[in-house]
Amino acid sequence: MEKNKKLVTHSGSFHTDDIFATVVLSMVLEKANQKFEIIRSRDPEVIESADYVYDVGGVYDEASNRFDHHQAGGAGKNEFGIEYSSLGLVWKKFGVGICGSQRAADIVNKKLVSPIDAGDNGMDLFASSHEISPYLLQYFFFSMVPTWREKEVSKDKMFFESAGIAKVILLREIAHAESIVEAEESIMSIYENTEDKRVIVFDEDYPSAEIVQNLPEVLFIVYPRSDKTWGAKAVRNDIKSFKNRKNLPAAWAGLKDEELQKVSGVPDAVFCHRALFMAVAKSREGAIALAELARDSKE
Repeated sequence: MEKNKKLVTHSGSFHTDDIFATVVLSMVLEKANQKFEIIRSRDPEVIESADYVYDVGGVYDEASNRFDHHQAGGAGKNEFGIEYSSLGLVWKKFGVGICGSQRAADIVNKKLVSPIDAGDNGMDLFASSHEISPYLLQYFFFSMVPTWREKEVSKDKMFFESAGIAKVILLREIAHAESIVEAEESIMSIYENTEDKRVIVFDEDYPSAEIVQNLPEVLFIVYPRSDKTWGAKAVRNDIKSFKNRKNLPAAWAGLKDEELQKVSGVPDAVFCHRALFMAVAKSREGAIALAELARDSKE
């Protein structure tokens, strides 16, 4: 009988990187129809006998499936200059196989894996000028560690509950990355066949933020919405900020229906967000008209 593969990570408290590394390795073995067991231990003999060791053991050796980063000198840095955590090391070897393409794996790496690497290694990716800061993914998994008062709560139990949640997150990020890869060809075809590239019109609500960042001419996107209306959306200067390359006209801010129709002159206009990044019309033609008016606005 084929023996179960042994996946070993450290016991005790857990962090976002070892949780997600567990999920990645589990998915690799599930895809190969390989049975496995996950062991949380710091016992050297248990570690030595494992088929996969991560976030413990003091060794990084991809060939023998050892993925620790706590040893002197760490385990290197990725292309963004971020030190690898156990997740980044595991993803470097197995990410493409899980995602099906290098492009999708790179998208997940940039959005999810590398920020987890940074957080685990004490690297800040942003500075806040406020007394509060964004609620980061690792904060949620910190909350899954039993508090000092919860002496009856098993850390192993909470670890495996966390891994189940992390798997849902990773699968959704992979699905979105795959959708971006699939949409990219369609978006580029539309872009290349559009004469005035300041306004491009989609036939689907494609995930486009990452793609249009590399198309500096594009100011507005027109797209079909799930409620059968059509949107005209401003392209951001940077996907990490809310500043647009060009805003919708200030006179439209927060207007609806007849008010917006009167000011814009578009008879089926429905709504304009007060932050001036999106307007909606009932028809494709109406949304194009809104986008073109915004394009030609002198504001």
